[in-house]
Amino acid sequence: MTAPTPAVRDRALGLATEELPAYLYDLSALDAHAVAVRAALPRQVQLYYAAKANPEPAILSTLGPYVDGYEVSSGGELAHVAKAVAGRPLAFGGPGKTPDEIAAALELGVERFHVESGYELRMLASIAARVVPHTRVGVLLRFNLDLNAEALEGSSLAMGGRPTPFGLDAADADSVMAPLTDGSLPQLRLLGVHAHLASGLDAPRQLAVAESIVTWSQELARRHGTGLAEVNVGGGMSVDYADPDARFDWAAYGDGLARLCAAHPGLTLRIEPGRALTAYCGWYATEVLDVKQSHGEEFAVVRGGTHHLRTPAAKGHDQPCTVLPAREPWPHPWPRSEARRDRVTFAGQLCTPKDVLARQVPVAGLRAGDRVVFAMAGAYAWNISHHDFLMHPRPGFHFL
Repeated sequence: MTAPTPAVRDRALGLATEELPAYLYDLSALDAHAVAVRAALPRQVQLYYAAKANPEPAILSTLGPYVDGYEVSSGGELAHVAKAVAGRPLAFGGPGKTPDEIAAALELGVERFHVESGYELRMLASIAARVVPHTRVGVLLRFNLDLNAEALEGSSLAMGGRPTPFGLDAADADSVMAPLTDGSLPQLRLLGVHAHLASGLDAPRQLAVAESIVTWSQELARRHGTGLAEVNVGGGMSVDYADPDARFDWAAYGDGLARLCAAHPGLTLRIEPGRALTAYCGWYATEVLDVKQSHGEEFAVVRGGTHHLRTPAAKGHDQPCTVLPAREPWPHPWPRSEARRDRVTFAGQLCTPKDVLARQVPVAGLRAGDRVVFAMAGAYAWNISHHDFLMHPRPGFHFL
């Protein structure tokens, strides 16, 4: 859905000029979406939210009733999420964990560590022996498994099936499993396998990847004469910025996971969506400062830009948007600039041609002072942006 919800539309039009740009989050819309996602998943599937997508405390707490826990990927995220949703289960993932971060996670009682290398496994065991000497720390080994060409073609971002800094190679699986099953590392308890291999997959491809991860993991466990309590098949559910109404098919995905669970009744499956949960609940509202012509094209310069909303520049897409014509008369003594053509490119205030939010948008009649609301800004938006470039004011934040 590109158009803002009624609550977002009213707030975007009601804000004073000096209150723009602003991020507007519709928490009721997020709640309704989370209800639908949770209802589509079988009981045997646990849902962890990948906090990296949007760690705003109001977002985390709104998701609270529907998620089984939260995945964090740094010491900063760890401390932030542990405070925002105190007492909830956390999983600590990501490459390059530092000794201090691991110690902090152990002190906070983190229940699961997604271990990315043999070095990290032994570091975790050593620190656990010192920090929590009477606790066996839960471990999921993260593997970079092969993906077939079809799965990679459907992916917007691949973390597996090719050289990456993420996880262990399948060829190293037996050597890293051995110390977890032969008693060499008594501080650690093998829980299972983690494999987040690709992002941007539709439901059929996500299911195919999940089935391959489970099949591979079960064979690995059999070779070592052990069982796995859980397999984390990752996140990466598709979000299509070019077609906002083309939502990930959670019902079909849930049905497929139910079949997979039935084939492995003693196994807990876990998924870790981020963007697919929160992208649709956020909007970036701003106003048109000027409309100008350049070499046969028209540009609308808006307050803010990609230093607030980096997503379109990072992913190379046009951010979906809606124009809300200004309610008030033009307040200035100088003439109002307006579009002469049917299509306009929205650019920000930065001194770089890369500061483009959306290209060739059909907005005939656009004028300076009109409001523009960019949709699908609820994930990987403000929190991945280069906030301080050119030192423009930061946006406001409104949770509706």
